[in-house]
Amino acid sequence: MTRIGYTMMCEQTPARQLVDDVVAAERAGFDYAVVSDHYFPWLEEMGHSPYAWSVLGAAAYATENLPLMTYVTCPIMRYHPAVVAQKAATVGVLSGGRFTLGLGAGENLNEHVIGQGWPPVNTRHEMFREAIEIIKGLFEGGYFTYRGEYFDVDSAKLFDLPEEPVPLAIAASGAQSGDIAARYGDALVAVEPDTDLVRWFNDSRGQGRPVYGQLAVCYDPDPAAAVERAHRLWRWALPGWKVMAELPAPVNFAAATESVRPEDVAQKVPCGADVDAVVEAVRAYTDAGFTHVALVQIGAEHQREFIGWAEKELLPALRRA
Repeated sequence: MTRIGYTMMCEQTPARQLVDDVVAAERAGFDYAVVSDHYFPWLEEMGHSPYAWSVLGAAAYATENLPLMTYVTCPIMRYHPAVVAQKAATVGVLSGGRFTLGLGAGENLNEHVIGQGWPPVNTRHEMFREAIEIIKGLFEGGYFTYRGEYFDVDSAKLFDLPEEPVPLAIAASGAQSGDIAARYGDALVAVEPDTDLVRWFNDSRGQGRPVYGQLAVCYDPDPAAAVERAHRLWRWALPGWKVMAELPAPVNFAAATESVRPEDVAQKVPCGADVDAVVEAVRAYTDAGFTHVALVQIGAEHQREFIGWAEKELLPALRRA
C-alpha cells in the first residue's frame, strides 16, 4: 500500500504552527511527514521560511511514531556536508530512528545567500556526489578525513549517532542525478511521476527501495476560493525544475509566472473538496511505482481543516484505492 505523507511547508507557515500541524497530522493518520528546507519562499506572498532543522528537532520531540524526512536538503553550499551529517544524526537520535535524510543538488534561490555564486548543473552534481560520500562516511562512525575537489573534511567524527544509520533519499530528475540516486540512495525522491526514472532506480540495485513523490492540493469547500489561493501561492511551480533551480529570488519567480493563469494552476493542482480528484492524482504516482506520496495543502491558514478532511474522507479513500 502506498504511504501517504503530510508536508510541513516551511515557505508558507510559521515555525510553531508547523510543529502543531504535524502533531495533528500524526493523530489524523498520515503515514509520515516531510519538511521543506529553504532560506527563501518562492513567492513573497508565501511569507515565511523558518529554519527547517529547528522545526525538525521540535517535531521529533512532539510526535510519537511518525517517520520524518527532509524534502529535501541541499548539502553543497549553504550547508557543509559534514554539518548536514551531524544534524541529521542528531535528528535521528531525537526521533528514535524515525528520520530519513532527503538530499538534493539545490536551488539558486536558497544557496546564493552565502555569496559564492551558483555553479552550473554539472558542477553541482559533482559537488553533490562528494557531499553524499562525506555524509555516508561520517554515518559509519569513527574519525573521517576526506580530500575532494570541492570539499575537505579534517578528522571529523560524529559522537551522537542513532542505532542504525540515517537512510538517504536522493532527489533526481534526469540522467545525472538519477545515476547519483541509483548509486548512493537508500530511496529515491522525484518531483514528477516518471516511470522511466523509477524503473532505472529499481533496476540499478533491485526492487524494494522506497520512492518518494509529492503532490500539492488545495482543499477548500469553495472550489473558486481554492483555485484563487492555489494561483496566488503556488504558480511558482509551473515553469518546471530546470527553471526553478536557476532563479535567484522570489521577485524572479513572480516575474517568471506573470502569465500563469488560475486555470493553468488548477490543471496541475486538485482544488476544492473533490476526493476523487486527489485519488486520481495520487494514482499517477502509484502507477509509476512510487511507494510514498506526501500531500501539500496550500495555505497555512487552511491546514487544520485540510487535516480534518483528510482524516474523515481523503485518507480512507486513498487507502481503499
